[in-house]
Amino acid sequence: MARTPFGMQAEAGIIGPEGMTGLPLLHGIDSWPHATIVQIPCRALCIGADAFRAVLLECRPLHDRLLRYAQVFSVQLAQGSLCNGRFTIEQRLARWLLMCHDRTDREDLPLTHELLSMMLGVRRAGITTALRSLEDAGAVKTRRGGIGIRDRTRMRDIAGDAYGVPEAEYARVLA
Repeated sequence: MARTPFGMQAEAGIIGPEGMTGLPLLHGIDSWPHATIVQIPCRALCIGADAFRAVLLECRPLHDRLLRYAQVFSVQLAQGSLCNGRFTIEQRLARWLLMCHDRTDREDLPLTHELLSMMLGVRRAGITTALRSLEDAGAVKTRRGGIGIRDRTRMRDIAGDAYGVPEAEYARVLA
C-alpha cells in the first residue's frame, strides 16, 4: 500500500508466492514508506533483515533471482500507474481480481467492497457498480465478503490492455 503522511492510501502492487516484500533490502536500504497487508490468508516465510542480508551474501543465485523479481515488480507498478490514469473502474477491477486470482489457488476470493475500494483508490459505490457490471457479464459471482471468478476469459476481455504486461514480463524474466 502506498500511503501519504496523512493516511490516504491505495494499492501499489500485488505480491503472492512468486515474490517478496522488503525489496529495499535487495538494494541495501533498510526501510520504505509503504505498508504491506495480507488480503487473503496464506502461508509465508518470514525472515529477519539481518539473516536475509546474510543469505544474499552467501547465495548469489538467490540474490540475482530476487533482483529479477524486483524488475518484474517494477513493471507491475508502472502498469498500475497507467491503469489508474487511463482505464475504467471496471477494467481496473477486472485486472486487480485477475492478478489476485493468479496468486492464489482458489476460485473464491474473500474480498470485501471496502477492501477493494481501498485497493483501487475509488469510492465504495464505484466498486459496487463495477462488480455488478462484472457479474452481469458473467465474469464473477459476488456474495457477502467474497467474489468468485466464474469466467477468466471474460474477465480478461473486460480488463483489456489493463492486464497482461506484467504477466508477460514475469514469464520472460523469471520463467
